[in-house]
Amino acid sequence: MRKLTLLVLCVFSLFKAKADEGMWTLYNLPEAVYEQMKAEGFKLPYDALYSGNDAIMKSVVNFSGFCSGVVVSPDGLVFTNHHCGFEAIRSHSTVEHDYMLNGFYAKSYSEELPNKNMFVSFMVKQEDVTDRLLEQGFDYKDNDGKAELIEKLQKELDLEAKKQDSTYHVEIDAFYEGNKYFATTYQAFTDLRLVFTIPKSMGKFGGETDNWMWPRQTCDFSVFRIYADPKTNGPAAYSENNVPYHPKHWAPVSLQGYKDGDFAMTMGYPGSTNRYLSSYGIKEMRDAQNTPRAQVRGVKQDVMIRHMRADEGVRIKYDSKYAQSSNYWKNSLGMNKCIDSIGIINQKQQYEKLIRAYQDSTGYLKGKLDFSVMENLYNRQFDVMRNLYYFMETFRRTNELATRAMLVNQGIEVKGPKNKPSKQYVEFKDNSDTWDEALDKEVYAVLLKNYREHVDATALPEFYKTIDTQFGGDYAKYVDYLWANSILMKKDKKIYFTKKEYKNDLGVQMGMDLVTMWGDMLGKMRSLNDSIGIQEKYLCAAKLRMEEDMPHYSDANFTMRLSYGQVGGFTLNGAPSGYYTTAESIVEKMNKSDKMIDYVAEPIMKELLSAPSFGKYQDKETGKMQLCFLTNNDITGGNSGSPMFNGNGELIGLAFDGNWDSLSSDIFFDRTLARCIGVDIRFVLFMMDKWGHADRLLKEINAK
Repeated sequence: MRKLTLLVLCVFSLFKAKADEGMWTLYNLPEAVYEQMKAEGFKLPYDALYSGNDAIMKSVVNFSGFCSGVVVSPDGLVFTNHHCGFEAIRSHSTVEHDYMLNGFYAKSYSEELPNKNMFVSFMVKQEDVTDRLLEQGFDYKDNDGKAELIEKLQKELDLEAKKQDSTYHVEIDAFYEGNKYFATTYQAFTDLRLVFTIPKSMGKFGGETDNWMWPRQTCDFSVFRIYADPKTNGPAAYSENNVPYHPKHWAPVSLQGYKDGDFAMTMGYPGSTNRYLSSYGIKEMRDAQNTPRAQVRGVKQDVMIRHMRADEGVRIKYDSKYAQSSNYWKNSLGMNKCIDSIGIINQKQQYEKLIRAYQDSTGYLKGKLDFSVMENLYNRQFDVMRNLYYFMETFRRTNELATRAMLVNQGIEVKGPKNKPSKQYVEFKDNSDTWDEALDKEVYAVLLKNYREHVDATALPEFYKTIDTQFGGDYAKYVDYLWANSILMKKDKKIYFTKKEYKNDLGVQMGMDLVTMWGDMLGKMRSLNDSIGIQEKYLCAAKLRMEEDMPHYSDANFTMRLSYGQVGGFTLNGAPSGYYTTAESIVEKMNKSDKMIDYVAEPIMKELLSAPSFGKYQDKETGKMQLCFLTNNDITGGNSGSPMFNGNGELIGLAFDGNWDSLSSDIFFDRTLARCIGVDIRFVLFMMDKWGHADRLLKEINAK
């Protein structure tokens, strides 16, 4: 009895320490969470979040499957981060018209730029379908059968949704480590056009020097517009006849600012967290995933940045690729640092002792959740996982040659008559505007050598013997030969499978070896990973049962979530961090640009931000032009571009980053240190006004 009392006290203290932690689904937001939000300054009724006609969630979008955004006008303007629009901006840029370098403003609807393979998606509704799956014989241990039932139910729900609106679609996702399944109905708009972006110098101000750091002055935003069918106001493929979309609800934009302690809320699409993960899983994440990722990307990025700084054309091609790579390179380094400095593995181990005690006292999941079995499975998987991450970071989407070599052996569309194998072929479109030969060749040669130095001999593809026997172990010589001689790299070349040149091609053979090794690694992982997944599911179920009187949120899975908290700083190096930055601070950094390339900006930017007064954009309380600010909202990757709302549901900023001390947040939310960094919406509007002179957009947004 004494043990159980201590257990309850320990659990309660853990909950109190994390009162504002959480990425909450909206349709079933616990009443206790809503009451806490009200206590902290949220002033709207419960249905203003999800179910009301003007519910806030109706203005929030999934931005192209990797970010978040918010609709801010009756004509479908969308705000997201600059780094979320990065690839769209890059794709429209040339050396002659470099929108990445110089920015862009469409002065009329006709000048707004369409984008391939981009979309925004609105969540229509969400529901728990776990019971419906169980009624159909759902078995958590039967992965193939489980997938079939989920697909079957998803199709049924999709048909039901389309009866209501033909443009709806339904997705079913696992929640709570697979203990629950929710179905979400979406409406996606694929005609999305670039409207406004500031120069990269401001949209990415501070570069990798300031990434994941505080203080920040980055004006991280870009503006797009949703276009719709002129007759239905619904989704439509791109057409010149489409018109601006008129949303059911858009976010009111506030010029009133915030102060320390004010309520703040984000809504968006956080990508992935692992808060329920076991101590064994965290150790694997640190040593077998993050460490290889950071090591390989560091090597690759050293080559990339040298080529990018030497040639503007190369920089334009690789700006987006480098940014994507470096973001999670630094994230991996920071997360590992936090895991060790906070002692997260030890904390998890202590919590797992509580779970064991609960099992001993109640018998819950006895014979199912077994920590010794879990430990053994993770130990058996560790080397396989480590090799797999080195493989992915070396060969998958790192250079054009390896990408084509794998595709030609697996996944590319086969053309020609189906009944005549000798006439069947594949071909690669000319995408030379997306890569540079010299950069790609050096990257691949360096990575080939690096891979061999870090993996087990069993993880070496067969073509490494070719490098040794035919090229004397010279990786650069091997890569040069393939680029010059392989049919994979020939322009406008139809590649026929039955021809001798295909069978004897060293590039094709390299691809076969890579696909074989990839398949072997995945095969070794699959059975172990499935068994581990069941144990992790039981661990999550035990936690939920042990703490059944408390509200719990599920790990992020790129479905819409709400997080709430307050505006405010933290202790940084023993001193208060401050909770906002000012125009003076960015000018101070710009003055150091001769020594720090990431602080270089156009002279006009320094001039604008050195103004004696900023009019309606400066804060009424401080008298300062505030640029970025901090909250303790709970965010992760995918939340980039998430709207940040005040207690009245008005837009005050866009989330774009976390601080260095928050990088463990995917597995552990530290309320003392973890902070969300947002760009102040007044900074956004200031740049649209004073730099962009975007009067038509400002009038449309009508900030108050």
